[in-house]
Amino acid sequence: MRETKAVLLCRIEDLADGAARGVSVDGLACKVIVVRRGERVHAYLDSCPHYRPGTPMAWRTDAYLNGDGTRLACHSHGAQFDIETGECVIGPCLGRSLTRVPLRITGEGGVEAAIDVNREEIA
Repeated sequence: MRETKAVLLCRIEDLADGAARGVSVDGLACKVIVVRRGERVHAYLDSCPHYRPGTPMAWRTDAYLNGDGTRLACHSHGAQFDIETGECVIGPCLGRSLTRVPLRITGEGGVEAAIDVNREEIA
């Protein structure tokens, strides 16, 4: 039986509209990228699907967006990903997608991810 625990990634009001942030989660090998667009929040594993799994996409802290802030970008390979779907739309990994992290917004504005307790992975 799968047992999950909710992990608080951030609070929605602490993430500016149009911003992205990498969050470390105990038990995960890579960070979780959290992106806010208005009241919608999306999250993906910080792992470019083009190279080795686990290769971080940002070249500096929280630098996950392209120059105009419209897509997530892997600054190592030039790949760009749709924020809504995680699908690669430009670059060497066309046809692949980032790994989505399921989220829940709490009544208090917390952004939570479900982590599989037994395997220490995203549920």
